[in-house]
Amino acid sequence: MNWEQLQGQAKQLGGKLKEKWAKLTDDDLLLLQGKKDVFMGKLQERTGLAKDEAEKQFDAFMIKLDPKPSSEKR
Repeated sequence: MNWEQLQGQAKQLGGKLKEKWAKLTDDDLLLLQGKKDVFMGKLQERTGLAKDEAEKQFDAFMIKLDPKPSSEKR
């Protein structure tokens, strides 16, 4: 799943994101409809994670949601 797909499914995935990072608020999840870097900044702020670790965890979360590489989706 890429960022654009996540944006389109933000409301449906909000619960899963809050399960993973409980400190995220509903307002934080609204940022999913915007720019990734803004959301990542909010994730860092809420969790206290360093930028690299926040991105690593978020990328792993995205892969877990959609484990197939885009080349396999044909």
